[in-house]
Amino acid sequence: MLYMGFRDNNNATEPLTISQVARMVQNGEVAKISVQSDDTIRVVKVNGTEDTAIESRKEAATTLVEQLREYGVTPEQLAQINVEVSAPSVWGGVLSGALYLLPVIFMGGLLWFIFRQAQGSNNAAMSFGKSRARMFSGEHPTVTFQDVAGAEESKQELAEVVEFLKEPQKFIQLGARIPKGVLLVGPPGTGKTLLAKAVSGEAGVPFFSISGSEFVEMFVGVGASRVRDL
Repeated sequence: MLYMGFRDNNNATEPLTISQVARMVQNGEVAKISVQSDDTIRVVKVNGTEDTAIESRKEAATTLVEQLREYGVTPEQLAQINVEVSAPSVWGGVLSGALYLLPVIFMGGLLWFIFRQAQGSNNAAMSFGKSRARMFSGEHPTVTFQDVAGAEESKQELAEVVEFLKEPQKFIQLGARIPKGVLLVGPPGTGKTLLAKAVSGEAGVPFFSISGSEFVEMFVGVGASRVRDL
């Protein structure tokens, strides 16, 4: 009995075909037909029950009335029923247009991504011999001599360099020349890099930070090229 009940329910919800709808109209079993915007037909029988028919075989340029006439429904039989046609939804047209544009947008985005990846690879190849130094602005110093504990002699000697960087004209008038550089020698962790940053912070000038290992490459000439670029 349960099986028969499920079969009855399934049969009741099965969609009707256009030929079945035409036959029902010819037999006088239909009181109203509503055509929805999504090409779904809702058939209201004379006794008040509703069945649904999906226009799966309906041509795009053919209306429901024309298709019913092709199945033999006369104008007199159509005049006895109420046919309502819902206006097409605006969002339906927008979604249809979006579905057509979506593949184009996807392909355009894919080509743009490939182009950017290729451009990035070319830039990486062109900048292979460029310096990787990082510049820190001296407007907001983060490290000063007060942050360096100990190394008093080194700080005193570097203070002269700081004074030259702050007021170069005073030393130039005396015929002095700024040193080409300061070589800090010592084992790792003794504060060489911290002293260099402190000189930049005290003088308020830009500071380029780069590790010596970045000049060492397996390809000949890359390190020298980075030194020249720096």
